[in-house]
Amino acid sequence: MTHHDQTFRLLIVGPPGAGKGTQAVGIAEAFGIPAISTGDIFRANIKNGTNLGIQVREIIESGNLVPDSLTNELVRDRLTEADAAAGFLLDGYPRTLEQVAFLTQLLAEQGTAIDAVIELKVDVDSVVERLRRRSLEQGRADDTEEAIRHRQNVYLQETAPLLETYAARGVLVSVNGFGTVEEVRNRIFAALEQRGLRHPLHRLSGK
Repeated sequence: MTHHDQTFRLLIVGPPGAGKGTQAVGIAEAFGIPAISTGDIFRANIKNGTNLGIQVREIIESGNLVPDSLTNELVRDRLTEADAAAGFLLDGYPRTLEQVAFLTQLLAEQGTAIDAVIELKVDVDSVVERLRRRSLEQGRADDTEEAIRHRQNVYLQETAPLLETYAARGVLVSVNGFGTVEEVRNRIFAALEQRGLRHPLHRLSGK
């Protein structure tokens, strides 16, 4: 393992339509760490025909959800890759308290822990309005306001216990997720910096 001055182990959470994926890529680039989404891990394993990938494909093809135990193994596998030695930004994981417990244990075994959990907070009505407009522009008439609201509610119910857990550990960073990509990104960097997490590019640019 190469030695780094500072490692960054981050999670990002936010409701569907909050622009989380875009922010994840920008943050990861600035910190020089991989942005890791469970969807990407699944796809990579399926494409490479790994043992885990074959299991995932069979589960998905049969219309079932990938169980925590398998998702955990895939994440463990991914976090041992060389590029994650300096840290990572996880997107879409952990989703359950079981996954939180697994990740905590996994990192504890390496003598590390999550440095910050970035929560993008957005006004549900604004997101619903934006997604509704987008689906109309794209001609996706089946994306009704009701369906969009339902997804927002599911997200809130699913993440509430996770956010409470990380808030209790003092690593939750809540950021207003409304505004341009740049505005939101700057808010995230400012909030992380207050916790002593300055991205390397920041130092290089001497700002």
